[in-house]
Amino acid sequence: MATRRGFIGGATGISTAALIGYAATPSAADAGDGAAAAAVTQTQARESLFAVNAGMRANYATLKAELIKHLSPVVVVQNDAKGGRFTLVTKDGQESANPVPQTFELAKSIAHVPLGIFSVIASYLADKIPNLPNANRIDPHDLVMVAFNDEASTAWTEPLKAYAAKLTTARANLPAANLPAALTASCATILDGGLQFINASIAAKHFDMKSFEDFSGSVYPAIRTNMEHASQAQIKGVQDIMKTWRAKVGEAAWADLYCVVLSQWTTSVLNQNTIILKDCMNAAKVSTHLIDLPGLEPPADPVFTALDNLARIVQDNIAAEMVFPKDTTVADALKGQQDLLSDEILKQLGSNTVTTLSAPSYNTVATATAAGVCPVPHS
Repeated sequence: MATRRGFIGGATGISTAALIGYAATPSAADAGDGAAAAAVTQTQARESLFAVNAGMRANYATLKAELIKHLSPVVVVQNDAKGGRFTLVTKDGQESANPVPQTFELAKSIAHVPLGIFSVIASYLADKIPNLPNANRIDPHDLVMVAFNDEASTAWTEPLKAYAAKLTTARANLPAANLPAALTASCATILDGGLQFINASIAAKHFDMKSFEDFSGSVYPAIRTNMEHASQAQIKGVQDIMKTWRAKVGEAAWADLYCVVLSQWTTSVLNQNTIILKDCMNAAKVSTHLIDLPGLEPPADPVFTALDNLARIVQDNIAAEMVFPKDTTVADALKGQQDLLSDEILKQLGSNTVTTLSAPSYNTVATATAAGVCPVPHS
């Protein structure tokens, strides 16, 4: 095999010694190169190759850990039952708040009554779909898996009575909660409807999908009223805290604000806080600076999880252009949600649609994990 030294000496009329400063005569060490290579096993050779990537990951993690300290300004949102816990991160530190008024949580609490009842009775449903208007929208296999208890059993009655007790107490105390009149009326309708369904089902020792849907359908207009009040409260709370923080940070810094919203998969698309935040940011940067991080469960340290993922995104923005300066398509993949191998895999599988996400498409970056640990870089 031609070595670099042999190639240089053979390809030019100038001696190797003149080019690189030492004699071209093979040394004893050179003679032993082949023997040393032969002594390395395939496993050892491959481990040395794996070590290159391990070194990259270590260097990448070190850069990310240091970069976290310089992220500013950032607003981190942890979605919760109260409408969201918001944290402002700047070079001067952090401050957190739950800015959404209690009306949000109260309205949603009562609107969840049908879901609360469903959660008690669902496993005792018959595993066949009755002739209902929405029958074609229910997956038969999903129903079989949910309806895992004996439909003839009445074991559901006691937990349903316990839930009814909560509804009864809430109904009696509702006037003293001092809610807006329309919201008080809608909450009363939902609570009364829930109690009527529970009492009728316990008396008959029977319920079915139709009887439950008759109940849930009857209270739906009231649920919509509760949704309206909850939305109004959330919009006001989020907009107010963002205005306060904008004034504190200043217009120049606010123009580069990142917002990271942590959510679960079930609320990660058109998340309510993401929608509201959009209008509170620099419109020119919303597509790249408003980031959804869907996870499995709320992380132990939401702020660190958000910053850890954001640091990865920010450093990948620069890495993409420097590592792939001659291929903007691959650079955009490194910047965004697309795996670097995706186009090639689609190509090899014969797909007719080989598509690359545009670089600014960072929203719904699914990188947060249950443990809150940022994954390793793209493949």
